[in-house]
Amino acid sequence: MTQASPLAPPSFPDLPAIAGVTARVAKARYKNWDRCDLTYVELAEGTTVAGVTTQSKCPSPEVEWCRDAIPLGSARALVVNAGNANAFTGHRGRAAVEAIAAKVANHLGCLPSDVFVSSTGVIGVPLPVDKAEAGLEAAFSAEPCDWEDAAKTIGTTDTYAKGARTSAMIGGTRVELVGIIKGSGMIAPDMATMLGYIFTDAAIDPKLLQQMLSAANRRTFSCITVDSDTSTSDTVLAFASGQAGNAPLTSMDDAGADAFHAALSDLCLQLAHLVVRDGEGASKFIEINVEGAESDASAHRIAMSIANSPLVKTAIAGEDANWGRVVMAVGKAGEPADRDKLSIRFGATQVASGGLALEGYDEAPVAAHLKGQDIQIGVDIGLGEGRATVWTCDLTHGYISINADYRS
Repeated sequence: MTQASPLAPPSFPDLPAIAGVTARVAKARYKNWDRCDLTYVELAEGTTVAGVTTQSKCPSPEVEWCRDAIPLGSARALVVNAGNANAFTGHRGRAAVEAIAAKVANHLGCLPSDVFVSSTGVIGVPLPVDKAEAGLEAAFSAEPCDWEDAAKTIGTTDTYAKGARTSAMIGGTRVELVGIIKGSGMIAPDMATMLGYIFTDAAIDPKLLQQMLSAANRRTFSCITVDSDTSTSDTVLAFASGQAGNAPLTSMDDAGADAFHAALSDLCLQLAHLVVRDGEGASKFIEINVEGAESDASAHRIAMSIANSPLVKTAIAGEDANWGRVVMAVGKAGEPADRDKLSIRFGATQVASGGLALEGYDEAPVAAHLKGQDIQIGVDIGLGEGRATVWTCDLTHGYISINADYRS
């Protein structure tokens, strides 16, 4: 990994082992590099699974494979390939996924549909099956690794490994949740974000886990953007090994279901923020709060319009409180808005209201706020009760530098 983002946390968190989950990494050498690029996670029998995938109309075969397998509800393994997205690769891409799943299924004595596969990296290059199979052979015999090594191995342009943890009480049983994620660019998901994996020792019905993950996703992964581009490969999977010994959760009415849902949502939010803080070239983390819209959905679309505006993002990079660009982004969102009812603030300071700058507002605290790394933009549409919060980062020369020569 290159020099860490200035927004990176000081260190990788201390994540607990999850009973029934064993991770290993290996070198498949998908690119000309000397690093581990294949992650293999074995899951105990009885593990349940849920997932969300990209809304891209050009998804990778790995995404299609996961979409078919998730409704079956069971999992025994996860394989993540880094350096090659295996997207837009036709029948060869599908054959590579099938070969990977078959090899792992033969190793574990399970069904191929119990094996989940993800790939990330360059689009349009078929995943070399020989390298994948050699990497798997190496992984099968490798020593188990820690979560930090697994998080590093799934990365591509990431500048730091990303992981988080939460826990919950189900009855008298404490259950642990751990997540790792990769993502830095091509991030404007309609479902989740790049590649994220959640592991818990809780016993939970797959349909309930899916319900919880989908709900958590709507307010976390689907509320972040780095560059407005949705990947072909976006996938978030949650695996529950059932090894904690809790009374299995089957309904939101069960004791402890609310606590587990809250812990899962918190974990998703932590992971989503870590991705934004590693946005390619980012120097500032931006939270955008929109209220007063006609509906929550309308507020979300307005907030994403602001978050995806290159003019807003470059203004923040230049520490310029150019509220006119925020007005522009509200207006182009295609949602109900009234110019003369808009209010805009930077940090705690209101800068505009009623269609013009607030008379006599003090620009000094705004300038001080914009010099920081954590920026807040607030917009009140003034029409209703709808509200939404999204997160993004600024747009700097670093983003261009990274993506102008991504394949070289």
